[in-house]
Amino acid sequence: MQSPWIREASKACCSSSGCCPNPFLGFPHYVEASSSSSKPQSAAVSRYQFETDEADKIRASEYPHLDSSVACFDYIGHGLFSYSQLQGSPFFDICCKSINLNSQLLYGEETEFQSGIKKRIMSFMNVSETDYTMVFTANQASAFKLLVESYPFGSNQNLLTVYDYQSEAIDVMIERAKKRGANCMSACFSWSNLKIQTEKLRKKIIKKRGLFVIPLQSKVTGSRYSYTWLSLAQENGWHVLLDATALGAKEMETLGLSLFDPDFLICSFFKVFGENPSGFCCLFIKKSIGSSVLKGSTTNVGIVSLVPPLKLESPKGKAPLHEIEEIIDSRTSNTLQCKALDHADSLGLVLISSRTRSLINWLVNALMSLQHPHSETGIPAVKIYGPKVMFDRGPAVAFNVFDWKGERIHPALVQKLADRNNISLSIGCLQHIWFSDKHEEMKEKDKFQPGIDVVTAAVGYLTNFEDIYRLWVFVSRFLDADFLDKEKWRYKALNQRTIEI
Repeated sequence: MQSPWIREASKACCSSSGCCPNPFLGFPHYVEASSSSSKPQSAAVSRYQFETDEADKIRASEYPHLDSSVACFDYIGHGLFSYSQLQGSPFFDICCKSINLNSQLLYGEETEFQSGIKKRIMSFMNVSETDYTMVFTANQASAFKLLVESYPFGSNQNLLTVYDYQSEAIDVMIERAKKRGANCMSACFSWSNLKIQTEKLRKKIIKKRGLFVIPLQSKVTGSRYSYTWLSLAQENGWHVLLDATALGAKEMETLGLSLFDPDFLICSFFKVFGENPSGFCCLFIKKSIGSSVLKGSTTNVGIVSLVPPLKLESPKGKAPLHEIEEIIDSRTSNTLQCKALDHADSLGLVLISSRTRSLINWLVNALMSLQHPHSETGIPAVKIYGPKVMFDRGPAVAFNVFDWKGERIHPALVQKLADRNNISLSIGCLQHIWFSDKHEEMKEKDKFQPGIDVVTAAVGYLTNFEDIYRLWVFVSRFLDADFLDKEKWRYKALNQRTIEI
């Protein structure tokens, strides 16, 4: 039976207005055969339907809150636990450690509780305990700061980064590296597909050496970067920090660390998708170079320990003694179950990649199809930055919304209005963009000085079609020339604070 969401989407997308000619392109799971066809669907599509159902079953049984709350497009990293595991108290607490990175590598101790979580994470990330040491840090900024505070920029004086967006964590890393005498450089990206300017980056790698920091994909635009950059950097004497924070579940299995063997690696984890975004970052350091390369750290801030929860309460208030003992036993043992990681393992890389790729490509295609009605030149309502619909792209998209006059609607306003419609989005800032001569006019029109703010949405294996359809319906409301004024007066009538437009 066809989902009511799909029937509604079909009517909306096939309307006579022509605003969205074929938004289902690239999303075979939700395209039904016509009644006149005899078994036009391939076995591959049928298999995809079954596999998608498996992910939806996990969502329904383990994350029931998602169907009655916000559609989440602002979670980056890996979830540890499911909503069904919540028992009125946190799974763990985080305690700060006053120790520098070099001392932690040489003398750091850990409890059985923390060791169990570490083993589970290293197994999930496909990282060998024989080859790497893992350090828990408060967040991504702390991991970057710890590393550049210990890295020997005196003999390897360059820091080269590959990010098409601005973030606080990256800024912290660059600022600390500069204070320690590093020459900081960045890759450049071509407008408007945001592909790496390969020749410029190649020259920077070949002529210099130091610390090379590269993500496998952009968490803002979804652009993917070739693994060959790691090999080129290592061949030319660089130490490589691989940023895996934007990777989807199980994508580390595509890398093959034994082949590329990065010196350092970072990734992020949060507690419960759609419920609790708090968590930590993990810094992996290759044992063969750790203590010999990282020396003389000037900071004792950033390293943390995971400990059993300090407060234990039942959902009804104060828990009875026997209930507290059961919770303590389950959470202080070496078998704290990370059900969200188990769910990803059970679904596997192929299923998850197929699901997220189909969802993000459907969303990109549907957004690009929106055009303002009655406009003489067919003014698009949405502009996509970075890769469009394609097989090899990450599960994130960066875009901006434009009104019927072609003027950009500020991303912060789009984000606030989305929040009022129970849709959580993020905002990013694109930077290090190179414009060719033919795009200089576009640069001035978009006020790309020094970067441009964009709305960004990320999907994961718990995202379903209803979520992205809700996002598309929200964005399509901007086709109404009076939508912003209506929202302003509606909230004024409700005696709520208005947004200046």
